[in-house]
Formats: sequence, C-alpha cells, structure tokens
Amino acid sequence: MKLNLKRPLAFFDIESTGTNLGVDRIVELSVIKLHPDGSEKVKTWRVNPGMPIPLESSLVHGIYDEDIKDEPVFKIIATEVAGFIDVSDLAGYNSNKFDIPMLMEEFLRADVLFDLDNRHFVDVQNIFHQMEQRTLKAAYQFYCDKQIINAHSAEADTRATMEVLLAQIAKYEGMEWEDKKGNKSKPVVNDVEALHHFTNLSKPVDFAGRMVYNENGEETFNFGKHKGKAVEDVLKIEPSYYSWMMQGDFPLYTKKKLEQIYTRWNTKKAAERHLKQQQQAAQRPQDTPVAEAKPAEAPIKREFHKPDHTRTNNYQKPENKPFKKKDDGPVLPVNEDMLKQLADKFKKG
Repeated sequence: MKLNLKRPLAFFDIESTGTNLGVDRIVELSVIKLHPDGSEKVKTWRVNPGMPIPLESSLVHGIYDEDIKDEPVFKIIATEVAGFIDVSDLAGYNSNKFDIPMLMEEFLRADVLFDLDNRHFVDVQNIFHQMEQRTLKAAYQFYCDKQIINAHSAEADTRATMEVLLAQIAKYEGMEWEDKKGNKSKPVVNDVEALHHFTNLSKPVDFAGRMVYNENGEETFNFGKHKGKAVEDVLKIEPSYYSWMMQGDFPLYTKKKLEQIYTRWNTKKAAERHLKQQQQAAQRPQDTPVAEAKPAEAPIKREFHKPDHTRTNNYQKPENKPFKKKDDGPVLPVNEDMLKQLADKFKKG
C-alpha cells in the first residue's frame, strides 16, 4: 500500500542512555524519509552521548560505551540531521511522548534551529492504543466474546477479570514470546508463580514504580535526577535525598520500602566501621600498649568567700590608728659634748 503524501514523511527512532529527557542523550538515531513518489532515503547515525550508558539501557538496545567511544557528539551532526529531515512531517512509535521531545532537546543543546511549527506528527502507538483499547471491557469482549453485565460494579468487574485470565491462559499457553533482548520463552502457563514473573517484568521495588530492581538485583531509582542509579549509591553521595522523599508527596508504601533500604544501608555502614576498627587494632604491634581512655576528672572547684563578720554579735570593727614608732624616751637638746662626740666619730684618721 502506498501512503498518500503531500510532502515527505520521516519515520524515525531514537536509542538513548535512558528516558529522562532532561538528562539522557541520544546514542543512535535512524530516519527513513518517505517521499510522495514512494521513494525513500535511509540514514542512521551513531552518537557519543558524552556520558556512560547505563547497563540497563545497553541491555535493551545493545549499544555499549565501547561501541560509540569514537563516534561524534550530537552537536557535530546536528546540522546534518536537521538538513536530512528538512521540512518532513514526523512519524514514530511513542514519538510524541519520547522521540520528538528527545530530538528537540538535542537540537536546543546544539543551538541548531529545528522548527516544529506547521509539521504533522503521526504516533503509531496512539493509533494502536485507541483502536485496540486496553480496558477491562475491551479485554472481556476480545478474550471472552461477552459484554460485562453491570460494568464498573466491583463484583462484576472482578468476575470479568477472573474469566479474562482463564481465557488468556487457554489462548496463549504454549505460545512463544520474545523479550526486548531477543530471549524467547513460553511465559503464559497455568502457574501463578510464572504469571507473576511475566506480569512484573519491570521488577518494581514499590508498586508505584518509583524504585525498580536492576539486572544485579539492586534497588535503583526510576525517576528524577537519580534515575537508573542504585539507591544505596545515592544515599552515599546525597543523604538528604532520603529526607526529601520521606517528607515529599510519595506513596506510603514507597516510603516504607525506602526506609527499609535506608535502615539496611545504615546497618551495613556501622558493620563496616566496626570491621575497620578491628582491622586497625589487629595491625598494631603487640608490645605497644594501647592507652586506655581515662574518665575525665571533674575540675576542682575553688570557692572564695568574703569573711562573714556577722557570725558573732560582739565583733567590733578595728579602728584606723596611725603608725607609732618605738618610744626611746624624751628628746634631749644638743650640747657641746654631743657635738664633740660626733666630730670624733666622723673625723678622718
């Protein structure tokens, strides 16, 4: 079938370091430009994102740091990409929510003008979801070929859900399924544990999905500036993030799981400190006495008191008397004998 086009339609897809538009970067971009005459041009670029690619992302798209270390950064190819797309309309799968915003972020960082005005955007995922509705009513009709009686009453919806599951097992049991990594399996079987694993592929730590398990079984944040980072690593570099979440508008169960991780992390830190102290003690020479910490002695408190003269009633304040020299008798007048004695005493010999 040939598309009825008035101008080129550029189908494109982006592989990236993650899904956070403000933080993550493009690692691969492919564009199929379909012209009104039915001809097409294809162009694919590998891009150095300027940041490490998280393992979780590499496992999805198969692009690792080693694969793009020698590729140009997006700023180098931005003008070429914009020129190739030119005035085309844009099409993709979930492109309205991810690919187009991600592409625009990269153009803006590179300071390359790419105008979205007067373009048409075709999101194939939206056609799929709207034509094949993902409601319980649609599922009941699709799998059971029946209409729900008293739809949206709790009991009717619960019974419909049960019947849908039974019909799904009957329809898909033994059917092969391939995951994003290319692994093939037959996941829909008549076994609750197997169905649990298949219906929790994202491996959420909490039901809200704010934290998920990575491939190594570590709890990682699934939102915000620390998306993709291990929770314990974030606690090390930014302990206040824990307080922010505990005081923020997050589900109580999310806070409960975060508190469990925080408590475990604190316990681990205390154990590591204790082990380090033991190792340091073991490394000291055996004949080196370890000074024992003595209890701090209380400082001697010296009190100075003014004499209390009010303790006796017969106390009398001493009078201020002038200094009195020793009494050697009356002062005699100077006579000739006294003068003669003084002259003899001090005359030169």
